[in-house]
Amino acid sequence: MPRIVPIKELRNTNEISRICHAKDEPVFVTKQGYGDLVVMSVEAYDKLVGIADTDDAITASEAELAAGCEVREAGAALSELRRKQRL
Repeated sequence: MPRIVPIKELRNTNEISRICHAKDEPVFVTKQGYGDLVVMSVEAYDKLVGIADTDDAITASEAELAAGCEVREAGAALSELRRKQRL
């Protein structure tokens, strides 16, 4: 269940930091009862960005396939890259 705190609790930075690191998930900050900010640990942020980057790469690959790009066997493609790297 997500942790929701009012904005006045941001004064207690050590406690917010502890919560973010303990659960490895974001803390939602409200202002006058409405969502205003999201605070998370660097580790949780990096994980989230990594997932988004992977999703973007998969979407781009699927779009290339739909456009009719050349499909090659992975082993052959890697062998060619290794040969090019040695040159």
